[in-house]
Amino acid sequence: MELNNIKQVYLIGIGGIGMSGLARYFHHSGCVVCGYDKTSTDLTNELHREGIPVIFDDREEWIPLGFRTPDPGTLIIYTPAIPKDSAILNFFRDKDFELFKRSQVLGIISKGMFTVAVAGTHGKTTTSSMVAHILKDSGKDCSAFLGGISSNYQSNVLYGKNNIVVVEADEYDRSFLTLYPDIAIITSMDADHLDIYGDHRHLTDSFKLFASQIKPGGKLIHRIGLPLETGFTYSVDADADASASNIRIENGDFYFDFKNSSTSIVNIKLGIAGLHNIENAVAAIEATLLLNVEADAIKSALGSFKGVKRRFEYIIKNDHQVYIDDYAHHPEELKACIRSVKRLYPDKKLTTIFQPHLFTRTRDFADGFAEALDLTDELIMLDIYPARELPIEGVSADMILDRMKLKNKRRSGKQEAIDIVKDERPELLLTVGAGDIDQLIQPLKHVLQDV
Repeated sequence: MELNNIKQVYLIGIGGIGMSGLARYFHHSGCVVCGYDKTSTDLTNELHREGIPVIFDDREEWIPLGFRTPDPGTLIIYTPAIPKDSAILNFFRDKDFELFKRSQVLGIISKGMFTVAVAGTHGKTTTSSMVAHILKDSGKDCSAFLGGISSNYQSNVLYGKNNIVVVEADEYDRSFLTLYPDIAIITSMDADHLDIYGDHRHLTDSFKLFASQIKPGGKLIHRIGLPLETGFTYSVDADADASASNIRIENGDFYFDFKNSSTSIVNIKLGIAGLHNIENAVAAIEATLLLNVEADAIKSALGSFKGVKRRFEYIIKNDHQVYIDDYAHHPEELKACIRSVKRLYPDKKLTTIFQPHLFTRTRDFADGFAEALDLTDELIMLDIYPARELPIEGVSADMILDRMKLKNKRRSGKQEAIDIVKDERPELLLTVGAGDIDQLIQPLKHVLQDV
């Protein structure tokens, strides 16, 4: 596929965070762009406002006439999350269109560019967004494809005027193996996506293969303790090639010092909260130093970094109430998130609303979820969000609840959760999950502010 020849693009599953980024990229490049998704969301509404039409009816007659015949100037992109029986997907297959996965297209776009790729079972969205913001804010510049909506730029895709691109490298479906980075960051390699990989060893092998694809002369940066034999290590609490120290909270903000073998940056204010985000920042600093960004510019950029939507995002923050929303959907992410909230607000009772994501993930990590959620003071548990999966017999949110030691816990539907918050008005509220729990954010904000 030659990018310069593409004149029109159809995306099947256009509403996903990665797919919508590609839609925006090609629309920005002057292509005719449209697509299909299952349901209307805030993101698909934004695409529509930007001039990218989206349909929500999976029928081939809704496909525009211009996309009905294979043509070298037409690109069809799909996400593996689309069901195999999708009428639109099968229309393009039956008409002998060449279909590309999102990851393949990302690999083609980044092929001729200096690529910074950030991988990891968690931490990659925030870390890649930090790297991109440091490059933008410092004047070094870059393009970026992010796995979340950057709060600084209100978008998941950034357009640069140079040859540098920052890419979030997704391990799901081995997607990141389409990338050949100049700088690679690996934040974590915890067991996940076992429905794809089968076991942790095969997941680890894929990360090692990703690391082996770094271009000659390129650099690998990875969190200390990962089973990787080469590369620069980083840490927030251990002796590594790059590390954070003097970590403290002042007036609700996190501060730390950075040090590697050649550079020391003191008294860095991080624009977002969380010990885990300081660790992400250490990786981002190391990567941008390799790109010759000045230390003072890095320090300034981290202070103005506003984070990513649904990554430790403050919905309400005042003297009486705090409401934080986070995308955490893996036990290690949950632990890091809850610990950070409790470290910031040690004197407040924490009420957590959690929505498990996927039947397989719930089945595989029920013990880990229970251990993580026991860290909260009160739990409201929603039903599992199935995403692409069919139910598995015997697997439900009760698998987690039954393993928990916490006494103050209960099952709830979404509306019931809103009613509970309205009645009890918790002083410190956390919503977590990667499903459609984000649909509760505005209703919860409304009932908390309705004095």
